[in-house]
Amino acid sequence: MGAWSHEPFANDTASDWAYVLMDATDLSHIEATLDRALEASGGYLEAPDAEEAVAAVAVVAQLLGRSPPITGGPEGLQAWITGVGVRPSPALLDKARRVLDRVLAEDSELAELWDDSESAADWRASVAALRLAVTPG
Repeated sequence: MGAWSHEPFANDTASDWAYVLMDATDLSHIEATLDRALEASGGYLEAPDAEEAVAAVAVVAQLLGRSPPITGGPEGLQAWITGVGVRPSPALLDKARRVLDRVLAEDSELAELWDDSESAADWRASVAALRLAVTPG
């Protein structure tokens, strides 16, 4: 697995995804990422799609002001989050929660990879914290 920590942007896939996001002026890239993970073909969520989805939810949590600043992401990501000036819709928040449930499910390659590591508990706690951050209340 090409990850150096359990944080959402501590892998090459998420960092590459963020560079594309920083060219956007709205949340359409985030929504497309979440949709792709929710519609995983064959019912199995591949690790790269899951890594991008977790990164997308981390950005959503930041847009809500409900999580600490993102670390490990590319330079300029935090500035994009601060400057985009768009709040996630309730529908996007619902997708974000469903995506994280999907990422943690048995048919998720990313969950399988992390569960085979010594940092599985840290990763699962990180994903759970993200889910809490995008949950109303």
